[in-house]
Amino acid sequence: MKKLEDLVDTYLHKGLRKKLVEILKEKGITDEQVLDAIHTIPRHYFLDSAFDKIAYEDRAFPIASEQTISQPYTVAYQTQLLQIKKGDKVLEIGTGSMYQTTILAALGAKVYTIERQKQLFEQTPTYLFKKQYPNIEFHFGDGFEGLPLLAPFDKILITAAAPKIPEKLWEQLKVSGKMVIPLDESEAAQRMLRLTKKRDGSVKREAFDTFSFVPMLEGKTQK
Repeated sequence: MKKLEDLVDTYLHKGLRKKLVEILKEKGITDEQVLDAIHTIPRHYFLDSAFDKIAYEDRAFPIASEQTISQPYTVAYQTQLLQIKKGDKVLEIGTGSMYQTTILAALGAKVYTIERQKQLFEQTPTYLFKKQYPNIEFHFGDGFEGLPLLAPFDKILITAAAPKIPEKLWEQLKVSGKMVIPLDESEAAQRMLRLTKKRDGSVKREAFDTFSFVPMLEGKTQK
């Protein structure tokens, strides 16, 4: 199990992060706070040591439970669409490696994150940045159910390919709140959407680029 005091963030790592930020800028990421968070958070801490030298390539990598840590561009893209403000109450569906979770926390959000894979959730007590980011709550459960007792949320981020807009999550979003969700268009691609809840409960729908995510599944695993 990784411990923060055993990890090193070398000048090489920092240089690779700086280069990654430049790549993200070239791809159209303009939110300086998001770019600063990407530059600050050591992505190699969230990966197996076998990936240490290539952790800052702009691509996804496998993690436990046949899941992935998202491509940095995808993390930055979704986070930019959320338009996080300090103090926002954010529900994240799919904790995964905890990298995206940490980016949200670094932006000053109060993050409530749900993981359905027990193997991944069981890693959360050893989260490396507990002291730096006490503004994160980890939950084991079904992402489609959300966290009704903690609702409403200012923002909801879904980090898996959703077959439809989850009704219960929509109900847990505040008026004027935003949901960023990759919605299935085909087996190979999802359309990134930003949904804003209007005062009458209807939706303002904005469509963006296509991406590829692991599927969003109901229920939770016991292994």
